[in-house]
Amino acid sequence: AGWPSKIKILQNKNQLLWNYKLNLTADPKFETVAREVCKTTISEIKECADEPMGKGYLVSCLVDHRGNITEYQCHQYITKMTAVIFSDYRLICGFMDDCRNDINLLKCGSVRPGEKDAHSQGEVVACLEKGLVKEAEEREPRIRVSDVCKKAILRVAELSSDDFHLDRHLYFACRDDRERFCENTQAGEGRVYKCLFNHKFEESMSEKCRDALTTRQKLIAQDYKVSYSLAKSCKSDLKKYRCNVENLPRSREARLSYLLMCLESAVHRGRQVSSECQGEMLDYRRMLMEDFSLSPEIILGCRTEIEHHCSGLHRKGRTLHCLMKVVRGEKGSLGVNCQQSLQTLIQEADPGADYRIDRALNEACESVIQTACKHIRAGDPIDPRVTPLDPVLYRKCQGDASRLCHTRGWNETSEMIPPGAVFSCLYRHAYRTEEQGRRLSRECRAEVQRILHQRALDVKLDPALQDKCMIDLGKWCSEKTETGQELECLQDHLDDLVAECRDIVGNLTELESEDIQIEALLMRACEPIIQTFCHEMADNQIDSGDLMECLIQNKHQKEMNEKCAIGVTHFQLVQMKDFRFSYKFKMACKEDVLKLCPNIKKKVDVVICLSTTVRNDTLQDAKEHRVSVKCRKQLRVEELEMTEDIRLEPDLYEACKSDIKNYCQNVPYGNAQIIECLKENKKQLNTRCHQKVFKLQETEMMDPELDYTLMRVCKQMIKRFCPEADAKTMLHCLKQNKNSEVMDPKCKQMITKRQITQNTDYRLNPALRKACKADIPKFCQSILSKAKDDSELEGQVISCLKLKYADLRLSTDCEDQIRMIIEESALDYRLDPQLQMHCSDEISNLCAEEAAAQEQTGQVEECLKVNPEVLNMLKESKADIFVDPVLHTACALDLKHHCAAIPPGRGRQMSCLMEALEDKRVRLQPECKKRLNDRIEMWSYAAKVAPAEGFSDLAMQVMTSPSKNYILSVISVGICVLFLIGLMCGRITKRVTRELKDR
Repeated sequence: AGWPSKIKILQNKNQLLWNYKLNLTADPKFETVAREVCKTTISEIKECADEPMGKGYLVSCLVDHRGNITEYQCHQYITKMTAVIFSDYRLICGFMDDCRNDINLLKCGSVRPGEKDAHSQGEVVACLEKGLVKEAEEREPRIRVSDVCKKAILRVAELSSDDFHLDRHLYFACRDDRERFCENTQAGEGRVYKCLFNHKFEESMSEKCRDALTTRQKLIAQDYKVSYSLAKSCKSDLKKYRCNVENLPRSREARLSYLLMCLESAVHRGRQVSSECQGEMLDYRRMLMEDFSLSPEIILGCRTEIEHHCSGLHRKGRTLHCLMKVVRGEKGSLGVNCQQSLQTLIQEADPGADYRIDRALNEACESVIQTACKHIRAGDPIDPRVTPLDPVLYRKCQGDASRLCHTRGWNETSEMIPPGAVFSCLYRHAYRTEEQGRRLSRECRAEVQRILHQRALDVKLDPALQDKCMIDLGKWCSEKTETGQELECLQDHLDDLVAECRDIVGNLTELESEDIQIEALLMRACEPIIQTFCHEMADNQIDSGDLMECLIQNKHQKEMNEKCAIGVTHFQLVQMKDFRFSYKFKMACKEDVLKLCPNIKKKVDVVICLSTTVRNDTLQDAKEHRVSVKCRKQLRVEELEMTEDIRLEPDLYEACKSDIKNYCQNVPYGNAQIIECLKENKKQLNTRCHQKVFKLQETEMMDPELDYTLMRVCKQMIKRFCPEADAKTMLHCLKQNKNSEVMDPKCKQMITKRQITQNTDYRLNPALRKACKADIPKFCQSILSKAKDDSELEGQVISCLKLKYADLRLSTDCEDQIRMIIEESALDYRLDPQLQMHCSDEISNLCAEEAAAQEQTGQVEECLKVNPEVLNMLKESKADIFVDPVLHTACALDLKHHCAAIPPGRGRQMSCLMEALEDKRVRLQPECKKRLNDRIEMWSYAAKVAPAEGFSDLAMQVMTSPSKNYILSVISVGICVLFLIGLMCGRITKRVTRELKDR
């Protein structure tokens, strides 16, 4: 007969059996028994009491409501009938009527011979279920299941949800797997289903069982009631929080995603959801994260992306993690539809609320969770990228979002405002001052800061930043792969970024300037220095830039480590790019900048603009300063900070880059060491750098507090000698106390360096410049006319004034300043640039020992004896004995005894000593007498060899010369000869003129 005839016989037998069972369920006898046994139950269930007789509807109705049957005999009877009915779903009342056409359309009516249970027609409904699932995963399905059949299919799945034996297809597919994985799991209440779901991706799970489980999970995704445990555990909560509102279409209210998001929203709002329901939610959220195929939106929206980038990664949530990498730009690009679908799924599963939901993350990070994060409770948020889905943020900031951002029910499924917009609104209000009003609550502000701290570690955690800066990250920062390096790199290249990226990096940097704790890596590196010096600022709820200012001030403490110092310096360099990046400066000077320095962006330019305005107002004795008091105060702080590192003064740094490489290659940048190195090598610098350094020195001399090295080296001496001194007079105060016995040697050496610098050019000595304002152009105009801007005059103007001092021709104020300079340079030859310039060879050859002395007390000048520059010094010494420290020391007692009543200056004390020397009644000290005789000889020699500087000097030298008569005779003869020549030339010219007239 062959196989066809055998199959036909089997089909006939199956059909007879099926008809027998169908008739059995419709037989009035069974209904009569049911009405007798379940009399009380039927009266309690109105739907069943109204069913007509003779159609089998009563038994089916009681099967539907078997969970509510309390009568023992009725329950036993219906259980037996359930086993009969569920052996073939077509026996369920109404199912055939609802799905007959769909069975034919989808060709689900075939019977498979050889099955162990030949009477089971579970394949029919399994086929219909697969058709229903397939329809949901296609944009334009070829075959659509009718709505009534859909309802019937889901109802059948719901009725079989408590006992997996009732799902005949899944039961036969998973019998062996149940024995393998869930042997000790008792059937009923959906426990076997859940056990099998948990082992779905085990290697030993059979493919046919895995497919059957996936189909059932997809049905649960379409209707949560297909899960017995979820529907039972969350029944009261769904009703309490109106998550199954009657007026909503069933297709929406029944979807698992709607249920999860509705209940999650209640949890985020702080409402109480039963622990049983939350446990079920956790299980199904994990299920959604594990298998992307359970979300039709992902199948529809991301099919292309999955095929191109994530094929073969189906298990344990790897596909979703792969898609997230694509979103971050690590594997290509993601379509808009896919991105929206992924966002929807993440919002449904809410993995940010509990790391256990994401199985892939949980397994990958298990060791870290058990060690570094063991103090964190399960359920604390971990994902700063999905901030709108962060339950703690939502709970703490819900009121603030409503009050400040005008949004109700933030994070609910019906919310129309983009979540990112709400978070942006929150962090704009997080850093408002009390004066600005409308601030966040303390709890919400802390959560916003937490999110920002996490984002600062990795640009991938800030979707907007990553999206706008993708090109720049590839162009400038491809090699910056360590945590936090990408953001630092973008900040370093701020001026090179495209406009959109520059704006968003600028905004984040501006935010960091107010709350540097956002920089988690920097905070970690600076923990020791913060605990030691800045703990009060770190403990403040509102930072307002104080913590960074404290770190800058303590950058060179011995407790400071290298990483922290580098981080602080980097932030200072970033601040130079825009004054807005210095929060305290911005807040103090915002109005002044708009008024006085509009259109200026770079911080260094703003500082120069404002400081120039302050200086001009001060010099002009303006009644009212144009720069506000609070701005002037903060401007001072910024000026002082900029002097610490040459890189904080970009113009100076750019001008001197080549010289730094040539002369200061091994010198560290901090502590103004590069600037000091350039000063010491000033004569070798290129013209532009030399000019910049000169301008810097001019500024520092006008305001010594800006001289970082001087202030650092002499910090303790300033406290000792100059606690009340004004910033402008600090160097003068130090000079006055320079020779004190308790003066620190390093500070003394630094003061001498600054004195040497001052004496190279009168412009570097503000006190001299002011005192000699009239004398300099009067007596030294020839030098000024040859001078160039921003280059030293090598002490020429000061030498010129010294000579006029000797001639007693200076004004009183100028004379006092020159006297001080002469006294200082008399003790130390290095303070006289002209002497060093003209006598460098003699000093090195003849006076090397004296020049090498650590303490200079005029030995070099004594050694040099006669030199044109020394002649000038001798001439100066006639004007005042203080100019000659050796003579002054030798004659100190004699001055006290014989010249005490005579005031110093204008050569008066020197004349007194000369008179005492000539007076035989006065006995001078032997050393003083010897030094005076030496000086008389030197002055006599100087008078002979010194060139005359003017007609009066020439006349004086002629009159005192031994050959005075001879010289005068020669001059007279010369004058007579000139007179006679003039007479002769006059007669000739008159005769020629007369002859011309006669013609």
